[in-house]
Amino acid sequence: MRPPSRRERIAAQLADLKMPGALEALDEVLAGFDGGKQTAAGAIERLLAAQIALRNSRRLEAAMRSSRLPYVRTLENFDFSFQPSIKREQIDALHELGFLERAENVVFLGPPGVGKTHLAISLAITAAENGRKIYFGTLTDLVDSLEEAKAAGRLNRRLKTLTHPALLVVDEIGYLPVTQSGAVLFFQLVNRRYGHASTVLTSNKGFEEWGRILGDEVMAAALLDRLLHRCHIVNIRGNSYRMRRHAELSKAIHPVGSRTNSDIIAGETAS
Repeated sequence: MRPPSRRERIAAQLADLKMPGALEALDEVLAGFDGGKQTAAGAIERLLAAQIALRNSRRLEAAMRSSRLPYVRTLENFDFSFQPSIKREQIDALHELGFLERAENVVFLGPPGVGKTHLAISLAITAAENGRKIYFGTLTDLVDSLEEAKAAGRLNRRLKTLTHPALLVVDEIGYLPVTQSGAVLFFQLVNRRYGHASTVLTSNKGFEEWGRILGDEVMAAALLDRLLHRCHIVNIRGNSYRMRRHAELSKAIHPVGSRTNSDIIAGETAS
């Protein structure tokens, strides 16, 4: 029997190490190496990169199933040029995930459509790709689930479930008010996570309005005291991405020189 080739030996080793991503990329990497287009160090780097990419993809798929993330948004497809108020270096630093290690929080503030949820989800995606457990929910959805659990006698179990993730994203604080009892339950959740795990929140309201949102000024003050103790605040002041896309679509449908119904109405009103 002929001895196994170099390719076969490497393939067997990768299979034994359970590295299917590297195994899939092996032939292409070896072809580049044999053709003189790839150094040995470069070939090793490409094999490892292929395995890491597959691992991250699998982690993300698992996270999407368990975390209730509504969609995938990454830092790479965020348009910083459209939101100059954002400090890019701050966002890049947050995506290094040091705040997770220190159990710190992040709050994105700004009007609707400026990218708060996009950035919050991109942090969750990065955390998931690095093997951290994540969970996503709007404030009203989380409060509803806590109230349902309380009514069913399962509140402690539900609180434990929501306390466990290394990163909890609470979206849309301020879009809809919550009941005072719901605010109490949300405070219990934040209090349990305080100092143990990170929470990322998005809101279209300033902190001074959270008392009205939660229906209790004292409760809001206690909540903010815990959230902001160790917290990174990203205040976004800019235009809505959704309005920009609407304007771009309108231009595509109605080229320059044509009059839309809104143009006609505006002209009649002005006259």
